[in-house]
Amino acid sequence: MKPLLTGIALLLSTPAYAQPELESGLVGAVKGCEEWILRPASWSNGPDAFAKAVGLGGRMGLVDKVEDAQLPPPDLRRGNHYWRINATREAGFLLVVSDQLPMCHITGGGGVDLQPSIEAVLASAAFTARWTRIDDISRGDVASTVFRNRKDKAFTIQISRAKRPGQRLDRVQFISTAQ
Repeated sequence: MKPLLTGIALLLSTPAYAQPELESGLVGAVKGCEEWILRPASWSNGPDAFAKAVGLGGRMGLVDKVEDAQLPPPDLRRGNHYWRINATREAGFLLVVSDQLPMCHITGGGGVDLQPSIEAVLASAAFTARWTRIDDISRGDVASTVFRNRKDKAFTIQISRAKRPGQRLDRVQFISTAQ
C-alpha cells in the first residue's frame, strides 16, 4: 500500500499540465546547447537570432548574472552568456554558453519535481535520434549519463539528475555540461 500512496503523492506534487512545459523547457535548453556549439552562425549575428533558432519564444531570455550553483566548472567560466528558460511558474532551466570555448552548461530546478520530465526527454525518439548513450554513472541518489552527439562524435554531454522522482526538490535537480 505504501508504494501506491507514494505514487499518488508524486502525481499530485507535479501537476499533469506542468510536464509538457517542463519537457519543452529542457528540450529547448538542449537544443540551445546544440545550436551554440554545432551552429555558431546561429549566434554570431546576435542574441535574437540565437533565441529564434532555439524556438522557445518569450520563455527564453538573456540574464546578466546567475547564482554560483548555476555556473559551469571554473575552467569553463570564460566569455559566458546566461540564458534563462522559464518552463513553468515554479521551475526552469539556465543555459550557460561561452563565446570563447565550445561548451554549454545547463542547470534546472524549482518547486516541482523535474525527474520524470528529464527521463521522458532522455527516452524520447527526438533525443535518441541526436544522441547516443555511452556511459552510465551512479553516485548516491544521483544518476549521470554521458551521451555522444550522432553528428559530431567529439561533442559529448553529461546529464546528471535524481535517480528517482521526488528526491532533489531542495537543490539543483538537473545539471549538464557539454563540450
